[in-house]
Amino acid sequence: MKYNIRGENIEVTQAIREYVEKKIGKLERYFETTEGVTVHVNLKVYNDKQSKIEVTIPMPQIVLRAEERHDDMYAAIDLVVDKLERQIRKHKTKVNRKMREKEANGLTLTTTAPVATEEHEEEEFEVVRTKRFSLKPMDSEEAILQMNMLGHNFYVFINAETNRTNVVYKRKDGKYGLIEAN
Repeated sequence: MKYNIRGENIEVTQAIREYVEKKIGKLERYFETTEGVTVHVNLKVYNDKQSKIEVTIPMPQIVLRAEERHDDMYAAIDLVVDKLERQIRKHKTKVNRKMREKEANGLTLTTTAPVATEEHEEEEFEVVRTKRFSLKPMDSEEAILQMNMLGHNFYVFINAETNRTNVVYKRKDGKYGLIEAN
């Protein structure tokens, strides 16, 4: 794994850098390969006492993201690694369960996915941020899990059953909705 560690209102010392790399590096044991993966770490300090760490790890099958606040930066790093470990275990459990169910039913998954690259810009509305990502084939339950892990209120994915673009979203009543494109 490569590490992109930034500090806001804090100097990222060699000791902090080594601690972050050591702690997050322990997550590598959960994956077959982490080649080409860049870990994005953002360290922040507010009023010289409250620390915050944000970690994003875009992997081929999952995007891991967690943030944590604490008075001690090192404690915040430990807590965020614990959160990431829980996410990985939860994801692996769900994926393994789904794979066993699909194998039992004789279904196979397609592993190719198109890349979203098209940009639309209108004169009336200002686009302040553009994200590009690969759409992964999955079912709606897996898409909801991904959406919740990212902390977003919607998630775009390829439906593994229909091979069409779908969107899951969180409704105001706390339930989930699914939009299927024609």
